Amino acid sequence: MQENNQEQEIDINQLIQIRKEKLDELQKQNEDPFEITKFNRTNSAREIKLNYEIFEQKDVTIAGRIIAKRIMGKASFCTILDSDEKIQSYVSINDLGEESYKKFKTFDIGDIIGITGFVFKTRTEEISVHAREITLLSKSLRPLPEKFHGLKDVDLRYRQRYLDLIVNPEVKETFKLRSKIISEIRNILDEKGYLEVETPTLNTIAGGATAKPFITHHNTLDMDMYLRIATELYLKRLIVGGFDKVYEIGKNFRNEGIDIRHNPEFTAIELYSAYEDYNDMMNITEELFKKVAERVIGSTTINYQEIEINLGNEWKRITMIDSIKEVTGIDFNTIETDQEALKIAEQKGIELVESKKTRGYIINAFFEEFVEQTLIQPTFVYDYPVEVSPLTKRKKSDKRLTERFECFIGGREYGNAYSELNDPIDQYERFIEQLKQRDAGDEEANMMDDDFITALEYGMPPTGGLGIGIDRMIMLFTDSASIRDVLLFPTMKPLN
Repeated sequence: MQENNQEQEIDINQLIQIRKEKLDELQKQNEDPFEITKFNRTNSAREIKLNYEIFEQKDVTIAGRIIAKRIMGKASFCTILDSDEKIQSYVSINDLGEESYKKFKTFDIGDIIGITGFVFKTRTEEISVHAREITLLSKSLRPLPEKFHGLKDVDLRYRQRYLDLIVNPEVKETFKLRSKIISEIRNILDEKGYLEVETPTLNTIAGGATAKPFITHHNTLDMDMYLRIATELYLKRLIVGGFDKVYEIGKNFRNEGIDIRHNPEFTAIELYSAYEDYNDMMNITEELFKKVAERVIGSTTINYQEIEINLGNEWKRITMIDSIKEVTGIDFNTIETDQEALKIAEQKGIELVESKKTRGYIINAFFEEFVEQTLIQPTFVYDYPVEVSPLTKRKKSDKRLTERFECFIGGREYGNAYSELNDPIDQYERFIEQLKQRDAGDEEANMMDDDFITALEYGMPPTGGLGIGIDRMIMLFTDSASIRDVLLFPTMKPLN
C-alpha cells in the first residue's frame, strides 16, 4: 500500500501525532468524522466491476478504506478497498470545489471515506468512479504497513488479524470459505434429517474425550466447573430422550499444547444417529467430505501442501491391527498376551508408562508411531483397543477391541467415530478403569459421570456417533499449513 512521501521516513509516533493533529483540526471545524453514525452507500466495488455495462455513467455511492492515493495538482486518483474488492476514484478540484479538494488532499492512507459519483473507464480501461462528493467517515490514526514490505510477520498477523485482513485481503478468502464450508455441512445434515442442538459449554465434569480441561469457578454456587472438552455425553443424553438424529457445531476447549494442528479453543462437529453403527458413520463421513468438496471447492481432487488428495475415490478401510502389519510386518493378531506385546514394544523402542503396559495400549502406540503418518489418501482405520476407547461398544468377535474408527488424510486424523456404548454396566466399569488412570497421573483420562450412567440405565438405542475437527477440515480445503491460518483469532501469549 502506498503511503504519502512525507510519512515514509518519519518515526511512527510522529506519524500518529500528525494524524491526531489533523483530527483535532477537523473537530475544531465541527467536522469530526467519528460523529457520523450512518452512510448510505448504494453499491459495492465488486458489484460495479462485475456489471460495468449496467453501471456505466450511472451515479453510485461507495465506501471503503483508502489504500492508495496519487495527488497530481488539480486532479488526483485514490483507490479504496471495501469488504470484497478495491476500486479507483478520479478526484478533481473542478468537481469537488476548492475547499473540499483541499480537505481531500489531507486524507491519509487508511482513512475510511465515502464517494458519490458516476462510473466510467479511464484511458487505461480501468473501471473507476468519477467523484462528485467525498466524505471522511473515519480517521485512521495509525499508519498501515508500507505496501512493498506488507505484513509478513506471522506472529503479528495472528495477533492483529484486523491489520492482516486490511493489508493482505486474500486472507479474507480463507475465512469466507470457512463460512461456506460450515454452512454446507449444516445443509447436508439438515437434508438427512438431523436436528441441530446446543448443549452446555460449562460442565460440572469434563467428559466425552481424552483431554485435559480448563477449570473455572462459579462464585454463586461456590464450585469448580470445566469448559467442555467435547459435546458427546450431552448429545447422547438427547438420544436417550428420544431424538433420533442430532448434531452440534461448537467450540471445545482443551488445556493442551499449541502447534500447527492444535489450538486450545477449537471448533468441532459431533453428530449422533439412533439405530446406526460405526459403518454408517464411515459412510456419512465420506459423504460430508465429498459433498463439501464438490459444492464449495468444485472438485473432489484437492492439493494439500503439494500433495494431491483424491476425496472422490472410495475411501480405504482397514483395521488398526492390519494397518500395523501392513507397515511394520508385525501381526498383533498372533500376539495374545501383554508380556508378548511389551517385549515387541521394547524391541521397537516404544516407551510406555507403567499403567499402560497392556496389549491394547501397545497396539495404539505402534499405530501412532509407525502408521499414522503413512496414511496419505483418505483412509478409515477401525477396530481400536478397548483401553483407548472408553465410550465405545466392544466388538462381538473380540471383546478386546471396539467398534471405533478414525479417518486419516495426508497423515493426519480428521474424524473419530463409534458404535456408541449403551450398556450402563460396562460403561460404569470403563469409567472406573479411567479413574484408575487418573489416579496413576493421567490428567486426560475420563472422569466419572454418574448422571450419564443414570441416563443409560433408562435405555439408549444402538447409536452411531461421529466427531470431526472443523478447523482441520478447513485447513485441508484451504491448503493451510497451520490451524492458526483458519482461526480469526488464535490463542496467543500476551507480549507483556
